[in-house]
Amino acid sequence: MEQIIQSPGKYIQGIGAIEKIGAHAGVKSFVLADEFVMGITREKIEKSFKEVKEEVVFEIFKGECSKNEVKRLEEAAKTEKCKMVIGVGGGKTLDAAKAVGYFLKLPVMIVPTIASTDSPCTALTVFYHDDGTFDEYLFLPHNPDIILMDTDIIAKAPSRLLVAGMGDALATYFEVKSCVNSNSLNLVGGLPTKGGEALARLCFETLMEDGEKALMAAEKKVATKALNNIIEANTYLSGVGAESGGLGAAHSIHNGFTILKECHHLYHGEKVAFGTLAQMFLENYPMDEIEEVAYFCKRVGLPVSLEEMGIKEIDEEKIMEVAKASCAPGETIHNTPFKVTPEDVFAAIMTADNFGSSL
Repeated sequence: MEQIIQSPGKYIQGIGAIEKIGAHAGVKSFVLADEFVMGITREKIEKSFKEVKEEVVFEIFKGECSKNEVKRLEEAAKTEKCKMVIGVGGGKTLDAAKAVGYFLKLPVMIVPTIASTDSPCTALTVFYHDDGTFDEYLFLPHNPDIILMDTDIIAKAPSRLLVAGMGDALATYFEVKSCVNSNSLNLVGGLPTKGGEALARLCFETLMEDGEKALMAAEKKVATKALNNIIEANTYLSGVGAESGGLGAAHSIHNGFTILKECHHLYHGEKVAFGTLAQMFLENYPMDEIEEVAYFCKRVGLPVSLEEMGIKEIDEEKIMEVAKASCAPGETIHNTPFKVTPEDVFAAIMTADNFGSSL
């Protein structure tokens, strides 16, 4: 079996990075963003394209990454004869841009305005129906050509989104270790590489070193070196590390918790953070390593107990349903280096809750 590492063609990050977007694109481009994001970025993007004497076409993304919306955007970009697709904003906008680029066989630039997950770097689009319900995944042949992160814009986003990104990134190191130890496939159909392992380890080290400091900056909406490092960890180190290293129990446990309405208010990374703690108990990590992760979560505001997840009264039958959903066929929890049962997951969740509640 081959080892495979996959990543974006170019990753650009810095204060004011969006002011050079025209130079990085270099061709007539189709820019899509929702109304709010368009309002805060259009002027800078327009100016940048004028500076390099290239045309730019703007289109408002209507909010749902559905096949109908992607088809509408595709037709608009085709009519304007654009040579690159640029998505600016959050998850669904960026997924739509990836899909439009794929169907038109055009290069794609992704410009996130938040750092709440590692999805911008991935070769994946999630389609929803027009009513917002899940449709299907579109697995892309390669990652976006360019990722552009403007640290100043991201610093001004709600700090909770940055923390959620840290929760998502927190799982990367531990899930990649599981895949390596079990010889499981990564998200691009190959075995993990040493490069993927190294990025996952660096992601964790960066979170431990700079996570708290980055939150302090984000709360004041200012960009510091620590915030810059965490944006890279949340987006690139976690994204490429996870895609090329693989996923494990933490994301499956996250998926299990999505069946509980009490957890619907949580962001993806907030559930993943608790899933990471549960994974560490499932795999019987040393106590000092569990404590390091748990105390980090407490300091930045990630949940470490079921109560902090929104579950005020514990119904063991519901938690067992979460555990069963976590172990569904095809879930990445089966990349754990030993056979995992719902009973094992239930025990890990309850133990993680007991520990987290004592902090």
